[in-house]
Amino acid sequence: MQEKTQESMLGRSVDYPDCYAPELLQAIDRKEGRRVIGLSDHDTLPFVGADDWTCYELSWLDESGKPRVAIGELHIPCNSPRTVESKSLKLYLNSLNEHRFATHEMLTKTVETDLREVCSAEVTFSLYSVEAYTKKGLANPRGVSLDEQRMQRVESEPKPDILSCADEAETVEEELYSHLFKSRCPVTNQPDWASISISYRGKPIDHASLLGYLVSYRHHQAFHEQCLEQIFIDIQRRCLPESLTVLARFTRRGGLDINPWRSTEKMAPGFIRQGRQ
Repeated sequence: MQEKTQESMLGRSVDYPDCYAPELLQAIDRKEGRRVIGLSDHDTLPFVGADDWTCYELSWLDESGKPRVAIGELHIPCNSPRTVESKSLKLYLNSLNEHRFATHEMLTKTVETDLREVCSAEVTFSLYSVEAYTKKGLANPRGVSLDEQRMQRVESEPKPDILSCADEAETVEEELYSHLFKSRCPVTNQPDWASISISYRGKPIDHASLLGYLVSYRHHQAFHEQCLEQIFIDIQRRCLPESLTVLARFTRRGGLDINPWRSTEKMAPGFIRQGRQ
């Protein structure tokens, strides 16, 4: 397992493995991204949450050598000191293609063991047959869309002071979402697309200002999880909600999609796949 993010496989041509290779996995240290948004190494995290990955291109051999396929869901808690770099995870999963596992449980245990070593946390991995996963269906985000709000201008970088709320108003509970989020990979500069869902209880947040804030990430370079945490922290600091949950459902790349969420509440939001995934 490699820990140095400067050695990332992103943006480089890499040979695809033809045998099981857990050494391909690379870690990303969370503390660097958190320092940028003002969270020190010694701070208690102001949220709970996780990064939930869907692994669509998962195949291995059973004991007889017959190929098997499934869809995997990977759960990495947000309090892990490290997460896994996406291309290294893709290559690692590909390294399972010609490896024999006597049971599904042995595959699951192998992946969990390898990812727990990388992330230093209780990572979990679940398998679904294609038929079972199809039955989950698709869902639209809950709540009110922000996407038809009128915007005065589009900022080129995230600016939390764009956000505004009605200080004198009564407390409300809202569920809001936008499909217009875009950021950029900090290594390759490729676009990352997502639908963002925000639920909160507190003073009413101005919808146009919230959309303008989300759209201001359009040229921002950061990993998925870092963007999500910055959104959470900026809303929390600017609008002071009593409760707050932010979920990002990113579109897939390389057979993987990443769905980070952060919340003041311990209950996880719903995780039904959306149409762009």
